[in-house]
Amino acid sequence: MPVPDFLDSNVLVYAYDVGAPSKRLVAQDLIRKAVAGEILISTQVLAEFAATLLHKLTPPASPRDVITILDALSPIKVIPPDGGLVRRAVEARAAFGLHFYDGMILAAAERGGCKRLWSEDLNDGQQYFGVTVENPFT
Repeated sequence: MPVPDFLDSNVLVYAYDVGAPSKRLVAQDLIRKAVAGEILISTQVLAEFAATLLHKLTPPASPRDVITILDALSPIKVIPPDGGLVRRAVEARAAFGLHFYDGMILAAAERGGCKRLWSEDLNDGQQYFGVTVENPFT
C-alpha cells in the first residue's frame, strides 16, 4: 500500500474559493485523491476549514453549505487528536519553532505515516520529523 500524503486546511479552503481559480483546480485535484484514500487530514484541518468558510470567506458560506461540503469530504480518513498528538506538537514547537497549531497538523501527518504534507503555510521543502512540506501551488 502506498504511503499517504497529508492535506493542510489552507488547501481545502482553496478548493472552495472562487477568487483563486488556478489554486482551486489544484486543490480540487488533491481533494479527489483524498476521497480516494491517498491523502489524510486531521480533525483540526476540518475544524479550521469549516471556520474559514463560515467566518473568513467573502461572502461567508452558509452553515447548510458547509455541512454539505463536510458530508462530501466524509470518505477522507481523519487523524483524531489526543494527548500524544498535543505533546508532539509541543515537541515540534521546541525543535522547529512552529506555531502550536502548525505543530498539531505536522504531528497528525506524522501519526498517519505520511511523508508529504501539502501546505501553502509552512516552508516548502522543509522536513519536520520525516514529513516534507510541499506547496502544491508553486
